[in-house]
Parts: sequence; structure tokens; C-alpha cells
Amino acid sequence: MNPTAASPSPPPPRLLRLLRAFGRHEAAVLGLLVVLAAGIGLLNPAFFSWANACNLLKSSVTLGLLALGVLVVLISGHIDISFPAIAACSMYVTCLAARALPGLDHLWLLFPLAAAIGATLGLLNAWLIHRFQLPALIVTLGTAGLIRGGMLAFIGTRILTDLPASLIAFAKAQIFERPAPGGGTVGLSLSFFVLVAAAAGVWLFLNRTVAGRGVYAMGGAPEAARRAGFNLGWLHALIHGLVGLLAGIAGLIHAAHMRNANPFDIVGIELTVIAAVVLGGASITGGRGSVAGTLLGVALLVILNHSLLLVGLASEWQKVFLGLVILLSTGFTARGARRRLPWTAPVYTP
Repeated sequence: MNPTAASPSPPPPRLLRLLRAFGRHEAAVLGLLVVLAAGIGLLNPAFFSWANACNLLKSSVTLGLLALGVLVVLISGHIDISFPAIAACSMYVTCLAARALPGLDHLWLLFPLAAAIGATLGLLNAWLIHRFQLPALIVTLGTAGLIRGGMLAFIGTRILTDLPASLIAFAKAQIFERPAPGGGTVGLSLSFFVLVAAAAGVWLFLNRTVAGRGVYAMGGAPEAARRAGFNLGWLHALIHGLVGLLAGIAGLIHAAHMRNANPFDIVGIELTVIAAVVLGGASITGGRGSVAGTLLGVALLVILNHSLLLVGLASEWQKVFLGLVILLSTGFTARGARRRLPWTAPVYTP
């Protein structure tokens, strides 16, 4: 008997790709998201209204922008917790500058300024981490305290309510407007498309550039990445600079949505953002994560935080439910990493 003829033939590539797609963590999160949305919608049909959908998408912008930055950091094998402080500082300094210099009251000046401030603070993190070979968690913990302490010493707790007119107009701008039940109109906020553009940019960076491959390699095995020719110093600069840039933009959009610039408004969002990224399948130890999974994790947390009130769930139980979902998601991720399905092996090539 010929052993070659007796061996089973591998499944066709198209079926293999289909099985891989359904075996991915993102598919599980998507399924959980659909089930959760369907359950809430059955309990309260208002969940499926156009107004609620627009509100959920608008609420996901700030969290989504911050999560995209954290995704890149987690893939590289590091943890950054300074991004809320960077977002608050970039937002507040930009609004102060616009009030002192009326010529800055243009979106094409405000957003680049906030992004530049955030990127500069992120590059400071990168320099400290690479130059002194310090853990990113310790460095960002220190810089977060430095930024917040500096703002408290030089600014205090004063809230700016006179935001630039162009920023207020941007926050009010909507497309696909429809009549609202209580009068007026409701539509999709333009700020949502900033998140879409940022997600596309991060996806291209991670999947279509040599530097993006270096980020994954750095998270999997830093020494191997260095021996493969990747400059870890430049990778640190790209990673933390991108985190700061996205945090600066997120902070300015948050101020526009809230109609004020509060220097301590985003404090405490670190764990929520990291939880969204981990829910999306990113590994806390580095080397794994995707933009699609991160956006699904953000969507799941936004629905949990904003829509469970529609079914009359108290805020305390919302936190319990959120913690349960995070534990189950991370548990299934770790279990899947240890027990790979047979069809997750490389595609067979004769």
C-alpha cells in the first residue's frame, strides 16, 4: 500500500481560508456583539433607532482613537498608560493657544497642533525607554504623573468653555440627517470619519509597511527583530510617536464633543482602553493584534457602557457585566493560543 496515496489530502485553499476566518478571535467578538445587540434590541426596540446608532458611533470616536494607539503599543510588547495625560495636555494647550492667537481658529491648524503636541510627548517616552533601557510601563507612569502634575501646577483645575468656533462647528456638523422623534434632526457626526481614517492609516502601517512588520517582530522577539536588521530606536519613536499623535487628536475631539476643555476629563480611561484592545484579540505580551479586532472591542464596550441603561441595568451591574466579558474574552484568547485548531496551520503547498 502506498503511504502517500493513503494520506488525506489537504482541504482546498478557499475552504481553508473560510475555516481560518471563523476560527479567529475577531469572529467570536463579532458574534458576541451581534448577540448582545440583538438581546438589547429585543428588550428595548429604541436600541435600533437611527438616533441611538448615531450616538453610539459618536461615542466610539475618542475611545477608538486611543485604542488604535494602544493596539500598536501592545503589539510591540509594551504597555503605555500616559496617553490620557497626553490627550488632556494636547487638548488643553491647543485650546489655550487658539484663545490667545485668534488666527489659529481653523481646523487645519488646530488638529495638526494637537497632533504635534501629542507626538512630541510620545517621542519623549520613546527616548526615555530606548536611551535608558527602561520598561515602558514605568516610563509612561512617570511621564503621566509629570504631565498631570505640571498641568495642575501651572493651570490648576480651570475649565475652558470658550472653545474655538471652528471646533464647535466641527462638533455640530452631521451628515445623513433624519428627523428626530422629539423634533429637530439627528445625523452621523463628522468626527466618526476621523476614526475611520485613523483606522485605515494604522491598518496600512501595520500590514503594508516594513516598519509595521518590525512592530510585530519586536513584540514577538525583540532580540530576533534587532538581529533581523530592525532599528529598535526608530521603532520606539514610531510606536510612541503614533500613540501621542492619536491621543492629541482624540483629546481635541473629546473637547469638541463635551463643548469644554477640562484638563482632567480623560483621567482614568486607561483600563477601559486597554480592555477594549484586549477584547479585540491583542496579546498583552505582544506580537498579536489587529485593527478590526480593536474596533470590535471598542464597539462592544461602547454598547455595554451606553446601551445597557436602555434595559434598566444599574451602573454597578454594568461594571460587573463588563468585567465578566473581559475575563471571558481574555480567557478564550489565552486558551486559543495554547490549543490551535488544525486548520490554523500554514496553507498546504505541494
